Amino acid sequence: MYNVHMMYGVHAPRVLIIGGGLVGLCAALFLRQHEVEVTLVERRATTSPQPKARRINLRTMELFRQLGIADQVFDAARDLANHQAMAAGPTLAEAERLPVMFPGGMPDWDAITPAGACLCAQDLLEPVLREIAEARGADIRFGVELMDFREHHGRGDTAHTNDLPSAPRDGGPGIRAIVRTAGGAMDTLDADYLIAADGANSPIRERLGITRGGRGTLGSAVNVYFRADLGELVRGREFNLCQIENDRVPGAFASVDGTRRWIFTSGVGVDRPARDWPEALRVAIGVPDIDIEVLSVLPWEPGMFVADTFRSGRVFLAGDAAHVMPPFAAAGANTGIEDAHNLAWKLARVLRGSADPALLDTYHSERHPVGWFIADQSSIRTLSLRTMTRESTDGTPLADPIALILGNRYPAGAFIDDASAHTMTRLDTSGQPGTRMPHAFANPGRSTLDLIGNEYVLLTGPAGGAWRAAAARAGIDSYEIDENYCVTAGLTASGALLIRPDQIVAWRAPELPADPAAALRTTLELIDRARARHRLPS
Repeated sequence: MYNVHMMYGVHAPRVLIIGGGLVGLCAALFLRQHEVEVTLVERRATTSPQPKARRINLRTMELFRQLGIADQVFDAARDLANHQAMAAGPTLAEAERLPVMFPGGMPDWDAITPAGACLCAQDLLEPVLREIAEARGADIRFGVELMDFREHHGRGDTAHTNDLPSAPRDGGPGIRAIVRTAGGAMDTLDADYLIAADGANSPIRERLGITRGGRGTLGSAVNVYFRADLGELVRGREFNLCQIENDRVPGAFASVDGTRRWIFTSGVGVDRPARDWPEALRVAIGVPDIDIEVLSVLPWEPGMFVADTFRSGRVFLAGDAAHVMPPFAAAGANTGIEDAHNLAWKLARVLRGSADPALLDTYHSERHPVGWFIADQSSIRTLSLRTMTRESTDGTPLADPIALILGNRYPAGAFIDDASAHTMTRLDTSGQPGTRMPHAFANPGRSTLDLIGNEYVLLTGPAGGAWRAAAARAGIDSYEIDENYCVTAGLTASGALLIRPDQIVAWRAPELPADPAAALRTTLELIDRARARHRLPS
C-alpha cells in the first residue's frame, strides 16, 4: 500500500505527460502554446546523455516555427549546419560525397516550405526544449518516476488499484497517478488526461494491455558512440552519414558535432566487446594510429512495432510508445513530435469546452494510419545510402522522401472529406482535406503557415468577402489569399479553406455557397463534434 502525500490545488495539471524525451518535451510545449496546464514527469535525473536522434526534418521545423523557437533550435544545431551531405567509401579517409538523390531532382525549397531541416543531436536539443518549456509555464519534473496510475470516472467511483485513493480532485473523471520523487517520497498527481511518451518499452502501454503489430524485428545492430579528432580528416567532405563499404568493418559513421563526437553503426560485430572497438574503428576510419575514446556501446534491434490503438480512455500513446520504426528514414522522433502536435490542440479545445470529447477519438484515426505508413516505409528502405531513396527491400513502392515528411494525408478524422485524389509518389499538398495546408510566401519571410495560431483560420479567395463576414460572425480569423494560391488549393476566386490549429486542411469549399455563414457554422460543429468524416449535405 502506498503512503502518499495528496497534492491538490488550483495548479493541478490538466494534462500529465510521462516521459521527458523529445516527444514528451514537445508535447509540453504544444500544450503550453494552447495555455493548457501541464506537468511532465521523467524518471531520469537529466535529459538524454546520448546523441540518439539527430535529423530534425522540415515538418518538425515548421512546428518549431509555429512555436516561435526555430531560431533557438538552429542555434543548438550550428555545429552541424554544413553537414547535410551523404558520403561513401571503403574507409572514412577514402570516402567521397554522394550526389543528392531526390527521385524528382532537387526541389525548389522555397516553393515547398518556409522552414529548413537541421541536424541537432538529441543531447543538445532536449535541454533547449526543456528550458523553453519551463519558461513558458510547464511543470517539468526530472528524477520523478511514475509508480502507478488509474483512470477514475467521477463521483461514486470506488475502485482501487494497489490502494490508490480514487477520489478525483473535483469529483469529475480523470487520471490519478502515484509518483516517486527524487527523495523517495510518494506523491499523488491528478490530471484530466495522460500522455504516455515513455518510450519503445512503454510500461504504460504494457499496463494497458495494448498489443502491437508491424513487421517485427528486422535484424540486429550496434551503435558505438566515441570521441576522436576527425575534424581535419573530413574537412571539405563534411557529412551527415558516411557509409563504410568494406568486408572487415562495414557500417556507417554519423556526425554528432562534426569534429570530435561520432557514432558508428554496424550490423557486424554486434557482440564485440567495448575494449575491441577502438581497433575496429581505426580500420573503418582508415587511420591506424588515431586516438579513440569509446563512450558507449549499445546493441539494438531495428524493427517495426505499431500499437494497435493510440488511445485507451484518458491515456494517449505518443512517439515510440505508439510506433517503433528503424532509423533508416530518420522519421521516428519527428513522427512522435507530430503526434503531440496533433493531440495538443484537440485536448485544448475539449478541456475548455469548445469541442466534444469525441474529438479526441480522431487522434487515433488520424495518427495511427500515418504512423503505420511511415514506420513501414522506414522498414523497407535499404541500408545502402546509394539506393535507399530508389529501391525497397521487398519491392513495396517507396513514397517520395519529401512527401513522406510533408505530404501525408489522414484517411479519416477531424475534417470534411471531399474524396479528392492524392499521391505519395511526389509532394501533393494541393488543398485536400486531411493534408498539411499548401505553403506560399504571402510576403517576404512570411508563409501562409504563419497565419495559423491556436484557433481555426479561414483562408478566402479575392471574391470571398461573404466568407470573411461569416468568419467574423463565427469568431474565427480570416485572411484573403491571391488567385495563384486559389489555383494551388483547388479553389475558385470565391472559394475558401478552413485550416485547423495544426495547419491541416479541415474543409475545402471550392466556391461560395448560397449561405456561407450556415456552411461554415455547420462545418465547425461537425469537426468539433468529431463527426467530420461525413460529407456536408449539398
